[in-house]
Amino acid sequence: MDATELGRLRWRCRRGMKELDVLLERYVEREFRAASPQQQEAFRRLLEAEDSEIYALCFGRRPAPTAAMAALMARITAPGGEEAPMPRAPGC
Repeated sequence: MDATELGRLRWRCRRGMKELDVLLERYVEREFRAASPQQQEAFRRLLEAEDSEIYALCFGRRPAPTAAMAALMARITAPGGEEAPMPRAPGC
């Protein structure tokens, strides 16, 4: 993956919600390049969804439709360490 394509992917991670921005951009930085082609494609498909759907999947308000998506969501929402704390859903 070249720098231009990675930059485009980072841009697509910018959503209307800061919580999603943090989670999605962190996944791209830490996981995406090492992910399998199938996992990368699942992430690209996720980015086509509406913000509200991604939010519901990330914060457990809606179950993932497939096992592959559930595995992807687990990677996206895994704790990120001190430098990038995982955002919390409002009301939690």
